[in-house]
Amino acid sequence: MRLSTKGRYAVTAMLDLAIHHTQGPVTLAEISENQGISLSYLEQLFARLRKCGLVEGLRGPGGGYRLSRHPQDISVAEVITAIGEGIDVTQCEGRENCQDGERCLTHVLWTRLGEEIYEFLNGITLASFLERDDVSQVIRRQQHGLDVMAAGLKKTVA
Repeated sequence: MRLSTKGRYAVTAMLDLAIHHTQGPVTLAEISENQGISLSYLEQLFARLRKCGLVEGLRGPGGGYRLSRHPQDISVAEVITAIGEGIDVTQCEGRENCQDGERCLTHVLWTRLGEEIYEFLNGITLASFLERDDVSQVIRRQQHGLDVMAAGLKKTVA
């Protein structure tokens, strides 16, 4: 199974929203800067995430995006599925025509593996992933970088 950049970036952006879910809406520009994802790419992803009801867009001053549900209620599998990524490891994309138009010897094995991967990712919520110690370290490092950058901006403006 290959998870595309689209799937990886969608999960990363949703995790960024989950980190800030109690602080109000987050702009795509902020997510872009925080996570190093192209703003135009985020715009495409968020159109799909909004259409699937995972995020809400808020217009006007102080606007941006926020999760439509609590981070504990959104699974990683749900995010990947929302942006059109399937979790399929078969060679035939599930059509059962992998060997001369027929199902191959290992089709059932790869189908089952895809199901296991989906169940694994479905069992991980945005909130539960953020609670991991190794993830908390990354969050602190990113926040520290933003704090340093904000302090530098204040000095140049003053």
